[in-house]
Amino acid sequence: MSGATVVSVEGGRKRSFRQLGLPTWGQLMRGFRGIAKKSVAVIALAAAFPAAAEAPAPLAAKATFAGGCFWCVQSDFDKVPGVISTTSGYAGGATVNPTYAEVGSGSSGHAESVEVVYDPAKVTYGQLLDAFWHHIDPLVKDRQFCDVGKQYRTAIFVHNEEQQHLAEESKKRIEAQLKAPVYTEIVPAGPFYPAEDYHQNYHLKNPVRYKFYRWNCGRDRRLEQIWGKKPS
Repeated sequence: MSGATVVSVEGGRKRSFRQLGLPTWGQLMRGFRGIAKKSVAVIALAAAFPAAAEAPAPLAAKATFAGGCFWCVQSDFDKVPGVISTTSGYAGGATVNPTYAEVGSGSSGHAESVEVVYDPAKVTYGQLLDAFWHHIDPLVKDRQFCDVGKQYRTAIFVHNEEQQHLAEESKKRIEAQLKAPVYTEIVPAGPFYPAEDYHQNYHLKNPVRYKFYRWNCGRDRRLEQIWGKKPS
């Protein structure tokens, strides 16, 4: 139908849509097609970028440390602002999916370790290194406090060249500060195997046993001897 043939009746007098100042049928259809094309484009953009209107997810980075008993290391890193999560586990060995018994026997080659996931916008890798050093005894080899064996060695498992550089520089500073050799290894991070569930967050699940173990092992007494008393 066109504006010449489609009419309206007003007082018995025929008038076309054009005479009435109204859009013709063809004009209406062209308008509808234009709106439809724009709608399809908007829908396509929304499908291509579904998260455009959402807040960006926080970035996270990973660090891995061995500092003796992983119950204690996990507890210490949980207190560091900017740390998102910690996992007790095993790193630096050859056995695939080792058990606690295998690691404890020294046969797997792993060290009790903690994987730290952190927000670099809130805490830097350098600050994590500083926290690590001040919660271990770096002056002994293949032991930490009352725990003896290669599975209790101290180590920094680096995930990239930047971490390696920062770890090596920090180790030099610690040796200069303590005026003694530091036995902490700096090695590339290999596979990390989470420990059994009952080891995860042991300090929260079994606070009395954990505190007794830590006190009986002399961890905090030795740390105070090396690093001095913590500010109250």
